[in-house]
Amino acid sequence: MKRILVIAGALTLAVPAVAQEGAVNLGRDLPSVTVETPNGPVEISRIQDPMHELDGEWARTSRPCPDFCIQPIEAAEGVATIGELELLEMLQDPEAVVVDSRTHDWFRGGTIPGAISIPYTQAVDELGRLGCEPDFDGWDCTNAAEVALFCNGIWCGQSPTAIRAMIAAGFPAERMHWYRGGMQVWRLLGLTVTGANGAN
Repeated sequence: MKRILVIAGALTLAVPAVAQEGAVNLGRDLPSVTVETPNGPVEISRIQDPMHELDGEWARTSRPCPDFCIQPIEAAEGVATIGELELLEMLQDPEAVVVDSRTHDWFRGGTIPGAISIPYTQAVDELGRLGCEPDFDGWDCTNAAEVALFCNGIWCGQSPTAIRAMIAAGFPAERMHWYRGGMQVWRLLGLTVTGANGAN
């Protein structure tokens, strides 16, 4: 019996450490990530209350279509649709840019930490912030940054509209990513939100 206990103990030591039991983590061994923002580092984690529920605007399940139609899985040909873990990787990459393409009032009401505000109506005008250079024909995006765009959720067309306009202006589709879940899914997962009404 003693021998079995020693072997079991050795196996326990060989197993990688797992996150605290009962914790609400980002992934099995990923309790949180820290991203740089203009206001300093912000830790992104999930709300630890397993009884937490969405309320207000974010709890709404139905909106009239048009204008709030369910978006397809692909915003435009060549643009990768990503989830939360991929977006978290981009937020930690100093070379990548995460763009909140909603209007400024939505951005001020709460956004994903580390995201910059470029409203979908101004996406082409702001390509310089994404590594493009103005030229005689519009924009030279040879050195464009890796970019991810998002808006309010799978029923929001603001980021797909911005993506299509950016591609038409010369931004390379293969350097773009679309976080289709947007703020509604981000909040549904209890992830950190910054801004005036950032509380999930």
